[in-house]
Amino acid sequence: MLLIYPPVAKPTEPPPGIALLAGALQGQNCPVEIIDANIEGLEYLINKPALQDDTWTKRAKKNACAHLNSLRDNRTYLNPARYQRCIADLNRALNQTTERATISVSNYVDGEFSSVSSHDLLAAAAAPEKNPFYDYFSPRLQQALSSSRHEHIGFSLNYLSQAVVTFAMIGHVRRIAPQITIVLGGGLITSWMRHPNWSNPFAALVDRCIDGPGERALLNHCGIAVNHSTALADYSQLPLERYWSPSLILPYAASRGCYWNRCSFCPERAEQNRYTSAGANQNLDELHQLCQRWQPGLVHLLDNAISPALLDGLIQRPLGVNWYGFARVNERLTDLDYCRALKKAGCVLLKLGIESGDDQVLAQMEKGVTSALTEKVLTTLKQAGLATYVYLLFGTPGETPQAAEHTLTFIRRNHAAVTFLNLAIFNLPTNSSDAQQLALRPFYQGDLSLYSDFEHPYGWNRGDVRRFLEKTFKKDPAIAAILRRDPPQMTSNHAPFFVEGC
Repeated sequence: MLLIYPPVAKPTEPPPGIALLAGALQGQNCPVEIIDANIEGLEYLINKPALQDDTWTKRAKKNACAHLNSLRDNRTYLNPARYQRCIADLNRALNQTTERATISVSNYVDGEFSSVSSHDLLAAAAAPEKNPFYDYFSPRLQQALSSSRHEHIGFSLNYLSQAVVTFAMIGHVRRIAPQITIVLGGGLITSWMRHPNWSNPFAALVDRCIDGPGERALLNHCGIAVNHSTALADYSQLPLERYWSPSLILPYAASRGCYWNRCSFCPERAEQNRYTSAGANQNLDELHQLCQRWQPGLVHLLDNAISPALLDGLIQRPLGVNWYGFARVNERLTDLDYCRALKKAGCVLLKLGIESGDDQVLAQMEKGVTSALTEKVLTTLKQAGLATYVYLLFGTPGETPQAAEHTLTFIRRNHAAVTFLNLAIFNLPTNSSDAQQLALRPFYQGDLSLYSDFEHPYGWNRGDVRRFLEKTFKKDPAIAAILRRDPPQMTSNHAPFFVEGC
């Protein structure tokens, strides 16, 4: 089995999905090879000659190798201006290698093929030579397939930014090795397959699409009958020294779904993703084993919300390694001693989906919290010395312009306790309960679009929201200061390295 993680995704840490699949396959004595085509492909394009020879492009290409080394150096994160220059130059080096796509260190937008159109994705597969990564993946796939007797090849498709390149690679595999079985899985495929209108448009190209966790499905596909897999992720075939971070970030998912699972706006709820976890004790056993084996400098907990039981367990059985991840706002985070215990146990940053500073909006979202509780949590985390990465969501069906102003006031009032800030405009999942009650209109043109635009009940439409954010919210001096701290492109993936003590 050959497993591939395609471009483009943030290359800050090894991909956890294919590492977990590799561990499961090898645990059943099934030979497996892994290719992180994302890190390889991005670095290939960065070093490829540019289409233009203007001063900025020449400088970016000349310094590309030094910039990559800088992102692997802790000292760079002490100098935000230097960090920003590295990212800007790397983006320039990538984007000046092609005229047919917009490429950055975290995104890919094709100029011809849409990521949410099955027709376009099939067209990308039919013409792989058009893809900007073709000069990389053509010889790379040829080498991998000729050096081993692979019977199956699996692609891990998680983000829209990977879709067009993934299908171009699949199309090339079909040309050079038509006998190989192609399996397609990952987060984006799961979301597509769980949409009520799904009717597999890729049946003639892909032999099997996998919905949800892939370990058991992939083993069964290879003829190995198992009911469940408890194997640890295996990162041994991944280029751990090449990821764009100052130390190895170990990604780990202790659960799937969300233990709250009530937020009305959430895709997890719309897709009816059931919450599952092996339990805090097993999670901690696995984390300790993984940390001992791979010696990371930072652990990234991938859960939609780290469970209270796991947070308690991390306090009781510290990893000896710094860690960060998403947590739900809750009463326990108002306990100063508890938050100090989290910090002592290695927590450097908590990501918080606050969404709004207006209580009516929070109630309509079914967040299960109030703005007063959130304010107390922010204050306590600040007192405990923990950094926060706060996520806000504007333009939800229950929000009015006045409610958005309340959120502005809330963040301004608590600006000292907000380390980083992410602003998003609400995208309505097409299969959510809210979608049944709103007048819908197209958002992305394509049969694979997971979201829809809508006529806002209060006339607070996307254009109005965007103008408010650009002309009012971001212009507030206290908020602007927070936004300037956000690591460009890499955002929360690099944010912990800007926190003292990480």
